[in-house]
Amino acid sequence: MKVLFATSEITPWVKTGGLGDVAGALPLALQQAGCDMRVLAPRYPALRDAFPQAHHLVHLPWMGGHLPGADLYEAESADGLKFFLLDCPALFDRPGNPYLGADGHDWPDNHLRFALLARVAARLSGAGTPVPGWRPDVLHCHDWQTGLAPYYLRFYESDGAATVLTIHNLAFQGVFSSDVMGELALTSSDWHMDGVEYYGYMSFLKAGLRHADALTTVSPTYAHEIQSPAEGMGLQGLLTDRASQLTGILNGIDYATWNPAHDPHLAAPYDREHLYVKAANKAELQRQVGLTERIDCPLFGVVSRLTYQKGLDLVAAAGDLLAEFPAQLVVLGNGEKGLETAFRELAERHPGNVAVTIGFNEALAHRIEAGADIFLMPSRFEPCGLNQMYSLAYGTPPLVRATGGLADTVVNYSAAGLADGSANGFVFNDATLDAVVGTARWAALLWHDKASWHQLQQNAMAGDYSWNGPASRYLDLYRSLRPAAT
Repeated sequence: MKVLFATSEITPWVKTGGLGDVAGALPLALQQAGCDMRVLAPRYPALRDAFPQAHHLVHLPWMGGHLPGADLYEAESADGLKFFLLDCPALFDRPGNPYLGADGHDWPDNHLRFALLARVAARLSGAGTPVPGWRPDVLHCHDWQTGLAPYYLRFYESDGAATVLTIHNLAFQGVFSSDVMGELALTSSDWHMDGVEYYGYMSFLKAGLRHADALTTVSPTYAHEIQSPAEGMGLQGLLTDRASQLTGILNGIDYATWNPAHDPHLAAPYDREHLYVKAANKAELQRQVGLTERIDCPLFGVVSRLTYQKGLDLVAAAGDLLAEFPAQLVVLGNGEKGLETAFRELAERHPGNVAVTIGFNEALAHRIEAGADIFLMPSRFEPCGLNQMYSLAYGTPPLVRATGGLADTVVNYSAAGLADGSANGFVFNDATLDAVVGTARWAALLWHDKASWHQLQQNAMAGDYSWNGPASRYLDLYRSLRPAAT
């Protein structure tokens, strides 16, 4: 089974969110399951520098509209994953974020940048592929940035691969003015509700959702949620129409990176049989971020983008009450300026009990997962979420809202669930301050019951959150689309 992954980011070189993590880990898991994998990504400066010995494979001429010619390079990572790197310096040789300029605004030519990526993915997947000896059975696309690829493949290539489109976050849809149609080598005949038209605009994602052979999203609950008006982002009708082709497959986590027994960022690595060592990580975390070294109250942790979607406004509002429990709070993240300010002011009001770091620090993120007692994720919507699974693996029970992948991975505490091994955290339903504070107070009270808390941690760490299960489900999906390739 030959599979081409088309992605706009990939860990550890280029990452803005969960898409990068998936693109970095899932192809490796599929390769270990027997797939012949290739990953297509833009040759950003970080990927150019990571693979200085990349081999020039082929020049790709102009493909219509304003899509420029480009070059394709071939590279291989240390763990044996093979890459096609799309080289077009005019579009991709830029610093920083792959989507945003230094001013924090979208690059004005993002439609061209990612249409080229999608067009090349389609070209590689059709009968006229420019790569001799290798053509995929399945083209697996990710989010809006490659959403046009199934459309290009269906209408502009012949004898194409089967296509899968994974939705990592439906809120990002690649919506542009209809004026870009000609620039993307699309004609007026493509402008209709079964094509790329979306409420008077053109949408990369909508085109992919309409024309990919199979659709997936990153958790079973999110697959149901996005068919509703509340979470469908204007696409619920299309997604409902295609419900029989839509599957929710929960993401996994990379245990090579997120494993408390072998984590180089921790003061004291530990495993399920040595949970008492976790206390040393709590003390080191408290020292590092300037919290008072207390063992008489729980420490709540947050590692997140500071946004309304993530429910972090509720945490900021709850901070004064958390300190009164008593409890401590450590926050790492950045995002909306109003929330950054609110958390800074919260820390100023509670020195020694609230610590806030604005920005991102990979080592500190690991230390919070290991050193916190309870991890907060009160998201209003969460397609999958990874931090709750990191927390489970680290024996740090998560406190989450019942949405998306959070609902699929965290089982609310109960005496029966504690005894049968299913309960592994705390879950509330309503995105309200009362729900966050009430559930946090309940969790803090249980923390003082050391026997119950230890069992809750044991339950959390007993779960398998690896990519093995998800990879098997994706492979089954590929086989259903191209059984003759297996």
